[in-house]
Parts: sequence; structure tokens; C-alpha cells
Amino acid sequence: MRVGMFLNYAGGFREVADEVAELERAGVDLIAVPEAYSFDAVSQLGFLAARTSRITLASGILQLYTRTPSLTAMTAAGLDYVSGGRFELGIGASGPQVIEGFHGVRYDAPLGRTRELVEICRMTWRREPVVHQGKQYRIPLPAAEGTGLGKPLKLINHPVRERIPITIASLGPKSVEQTAEIADGWMPMFFHPERAAAVWGDALAAGTAKRAPELGTLDVIASPALAITDRPEAVMPLVKPQLALYVGGMGARGRNFYNDLIGRYGFESEARRIQDLYLDGRKEEAIAAVPDELVRAISLIGPASEVAERIAAFRDAGVSTLTVTPLARDSAERVALMSAFRAMVG
Repeated sequence: MRVGMFLNYAGGFREVADEVAELERAGVDLIAVPEAYSFDAVSQLGFLAARTSRITLASGILQLYTRTPSLTAMTAAGLDYVSGGRFELGIGASGPQVIEGFHGVRYDAPLGRTRELVEICRMTWRREPVVHQGKQYRIPLPAAEGTGLGKPLKLINHPVRERIPITIASLGPKSVEQTAEIADGWMPMFFHPERAAAVWGDALAAGTAKRAPELGTLDVIASPALAITDRPEAVMPLVKPQLALYVGGMGARGRNFYNDLIGRYGFESEARRIQDLYLDGRKEEAIAAVPDELVRAISLIGPASEVAERIAAFRDAGVSTLTVTPLARDSAERVALMSAFRAMVG
């Protein structure tokens, strides 16, 4: 099982690079750089590539609406080059709040756009002329839609790899099924080891049945919070604001993927209450309404023996990469925690 860590949205490049170099020496396998509406992930990934030599660098995630498929392919090939073949492309649809609210781009056809983007990326990395006439993307642009001067082009540079791993962040049944069919990795949010199979098992099985053999086994990447502590009750409140934000505030009533997921885990009434409170502006009450049971289930929080049991539960549920968010006060504490975690996972 690989061990990774998510960086914070608000981290500074230089300070974070020093910490990542320490994490690399501690044996951490992967660093994931998020991109919501903070600094872009690509600048930071390039900076980290220059400061490291072994650790895998992943985007977690690049939003598929904010770059053309060809630019996404170029960016991934460039990051793979500067890192010496250590980049993994994480992509996802994000949600209407970010895509339409921050980027001003219509949030439509996430399934179709994801499939076509993956096809275009892999075509580009093989250095084939990029010719794609899909429902969402038409390359070259047809003459009737532009100047008529576009012609098929292929990537000038020779990529380090023509098969850069692609991880897709997905939650809904159809998107998870497609992920299992076409991606190298799957990144679900708020993974519950004991209930994941009931929520996603059928979708994963359907997608795997259509999966090309050359893709190998799907890398399942879970991202729990991590704290090895004899006082879990003191740490769990640190996890609840993020859960309340996503379950309560990321979308409208009836249009919140995360709320739907928590409901499918068996917390339907709790998820509805969190959303009602959050959308009514009662954020502190929404945070307080997040059940301790849910936090413990989707996190790695507790004494070392309990964390070891939860690691085993994630492994038994099919997780092959644990890219955690360590709950620590400073860089030194994070590095120490990740080093201990690396040793526990083995």
C-alpha cells in the first residue's frame, strides 16, 4: 500500500517544498497538490519537482473544465518531464459552485467531458496527430465553427512516458463506473471502508468488466484525516468543519454530491440537517451536527492500535493508496506523524 499526503490549499511554495523534501526522506511515496480556487497546482508541482528526486507528485485534482484537453495533456507531459517521470494526473469535474461561480464556465456533461479528455490526453502523449470529433470536443475545430485554418497537430516534444497515470475523482454511480473502466486510479472522497462496497460495489464491478487489460488493476486512493492520539475526542473537531462545508455547503438542496454520498452511507437525516443548518447560515451548528461516528469511520484517528486496525479496514476494502491529511500543528509534527504512519502501513 502506498502512503501519500495531501498538501494544504493555503501553503506557501517555498515552505512546503522544504517539508516535502523531508517527507521524501521519511519514505512517503506520494504528494498530492490540490487545486480548488487557490494558487494553481501546476506551479507548485513544478517547484516541487525541482526540489525532490524520488517522491511521486500528483495533481489532486485539475478541474477538467478549466483547461482544454490538449492543454491538460501538455501540462501533464511537461510535469512528467521536469519530474523525471514522477507525475500522476489527477482530474475531476469539481462542482458547479466552483466551475460556474469562480471560472464562469458552464458546468455540463461531466461524464462525456471526462471520457473525451482522457482519450485526448493519451492520444497526445503517444504523439499522434490530435484528431478528435466527439460530442464535447472537436479537434481540429470544424471549419464551420472557426476560421477553417485549423489542422491536426501532434505534440512537439517526446514525452518521458506515453502512459502517464490518470486518476479520476468521482462519486456518483455512473462516474465511478466510467472511472473503473478508463482510469488508472480512482479517488473517492470521504471513503467509508465498511460501507463503500454497498455504495459503489456494483458501479466498480460494471466498470471493471469493460476495463482494458493493459490498464492493470485500478488504484483506489482514499484520503482520510490522520491523527495518532490517545485523545481522539480532542482531534475530531478539526475534521468536522470540512465535512460540514462539503456536506452542507457545496451545492444546493438536491444538487450536492457529497450530501448524497453521506446519505447513502446511512446518515441521511444527519446529512439533511447539516445542509439545512449550513444553508441557513448557521455554520457552527452545522459543524456540531456532524456525527462522531461518521468522522471516526472515514478517518484514521485514535491510538496507534486503533489506527492500525483502520488501516487494515481500508486495505480490506480495496484501498491501495492512502493519501492522508495529517492533523498536526506544524511542519515538524507533520513529518514525524507521516514517518510514524509510513512505518505502520509497512
